[in-house]
Amino acid sequence: MKLFIEKALKLYDEGMTSRSAIAKELHNEYGRGRQHDTFRKVIAKAIAKHRGQGKAGRIPIDSMKVTGRSTLKDSKGNLVMEWTKTSIDKEQQALAMKAAIESMKEEITPTKPIALIKNERSPLLCNQYTLTDYHLGMYAWSDESGEDWDSKTAEELLVNWFEEAIRLSPNANQAIFAQIGDFMHFDGMSPVTPASKHVLDADVRYPQLVRMAIRVMRRIINMLLVKYESVHVIQAEGNHDPASSVWLREMFHAFYENEPRVNIDNNPDPYYHFQWGKNCLFYHHSHIKNLKSLDTVFVSKFKKEFGTSEHVYAHTGHFHHEKMIETNLMILEQHPTLSAKDAYASRGGYSSKRAAKIITYHKEHGEVGRNTLSPEMIK
Repeated sequence: MKLFIEKALKLYDEGMTSRSAIAKELHNEYGRGRQHDTFRKVIAKAIAKHRGQGKAGRIPIDSMKVTGRSTLKDSKGNLVMEWTKTSIDKEQQALAMKAAIESMKEEITPTKPIALIKNERSPLLCNQYTLTDYHLGMYAWSDESGEDWDSKTAEELLVNWFEEAIRLSPNANQAIFAQIGDFMHFDGMSPVTPASKHVLDADVRYPQLVRMAIRVMRRIINMLLVKYESVHVIQAEGNHDPASSVWLREMFHAFYENEPRVNIDNNPDPYYHFQWGKNCLFYHHSHIKNLKSLDTVFVSKFKKEFGTSEHVYAHTGHFHHEKMIETNLMILEQHPTLSAKDAYASRGGYSSKRAAKIITYHKEHGEVGRNTLSPEMIK
């Protein structure tokens, strides 16, 4: 019994503070026909005595913070069990992520400048390539959702779409790659939504998804650099990929640091801005604020830019279908997705036309043209 108690206390000090869990761990080795409940009672008494000798139990790790302590006492008032309540310390978590990003950036070799093709370009025009809710890594089965979709199909379509979109766009000095969120379908080693932990349909492991996202993003930016004098990249936070969007922004910011023709917006706030002459362009995924309340948020955050602009446009995604409203402050546009619908969307009855848009802005006159390309138009 002495050896049993010593092992039980060792497990407790290592962080296993549940009596039931410890009893279950040791029952097979020391059970010898005894009831599981007997083990729990012995363990409870041993832990109470152990704590009375000044043993504080598990010490929370750095990324956790203590929010309180709970105790369990028997009918005589004797301490049976005590445990520490903890929660994730968001400040420590953010610092850890920042440190990881800085470490990663040190290992990245910046790319060499991309050659720009010789062509006449209008210094007054800017072409915005608008992509949202692509959900790279998603899987769909046609029998269930009406369309077959996997990672290989997604990567091929996206590259082909940009090739055709760039070919059709007017010659301009400036390009914006406006990726407005949910570029990646999931955000970690398990294919679940970050907040609600809803299980997602995916056909790749997360390391594969990371490689694919980096590969396709890099290819798109390099394609734009061949045609445009300057390329501005928005890599917006989405509700499916809040953490992944952070390292994508920071990684490409480091990767293109020696390429003066590329600007990666690595703003950590999920509200983004780009100024083109008298045009004020805003971006937000819309997982936090929707179209009805978004205009005042942008004005509050970008007072100076808004105040000096004649044409103001905001671009969002999140809902996978298009919608446009005009307020007293700006025109707000909700963009459709180029991606197929998955089982969740099909079962929910959500259906919308798949497409992505190229919008052309003139420095003086605002929007002067647009092209909408659907998957059916991409050969």
